This record gives sequence, structure tokens and C-alpha cells, in this order.
Amino acid sequence: MAEHAEAAKPDAAEKKAEHKEGKPCCCHKKKERSEKEYKDLIHRLNRIEGQIRGIRNMVEQDAYCPDILIQVAAANAALNSFNKVLLGNHLRTCVANDIREGHDETIDELLKVLQRLMK
Repeated sequence: MAEHAEAAKPDAAEKKAEHKEGKPCCCHKKKERSEKEYKDLIHRLNRIEGQIRGIRNMVEQDAYCPDILIQVAAANAALNSFNKVLLGNHLRTCVANDIREGHDETIDELLKVLQRLMK
């Protein structure tokens, strides 16, 4: 599934500049996803994208604030669900493999990710 992850890659200078500006930088690792995992994640993201577009339309059409807030809550729930699925896949594959191979730094990486998710 590497072809799915391919996009215009920033060079080292661009990454360094982004990091200095406080923008999140990409990790050097990649994850080859199964076709099933890839399709599930993309399906979820497409649904979330549609929800966000719907919220934008509601704002543009001067919808009632509580109605918009309900849709925002639904989009947040969908993002949280996406995170749970992605984290579960990560634990079952990447983390499990790294631990089996003795890469204990993966635990520290996971803890940092969990701390950011729980803010």
C-alpha cells in the first residue's frame, strides 16, 4: 500500500523550516497498511470530510447555533472513533512488532502520542 502514502515529499530544508515554525513534522517511519485497513480509514476520513463540509454549509446558510454545535459534536465523535481505530491498528501491528524486536523506545513514543491525544 506504499503507493497510497506517496505524495509530494518535502525536502530536509522544508521539514526543518516547518519544525522551526512549530508545524508538526512527519516521522521518518512509514506504515504499509493492508487494503482492508486502508479502505476503512479512508472511508472514515471521507465521512468526516463530508461532515465538516456540512458544518461549513450550515454556517454559510446561517443555521441555528445549537444545530451547528450538534453537528460539530458528531464530527468530533467521528474523529475520536478514527483515532481509536488507528491507535488499535498501531498497537496490534507497529508497537507489537517493535516490542518483539526489542525496540523499547516505541513505548516512549506511544506514551507521547497518548499524552497528546488526551489533552
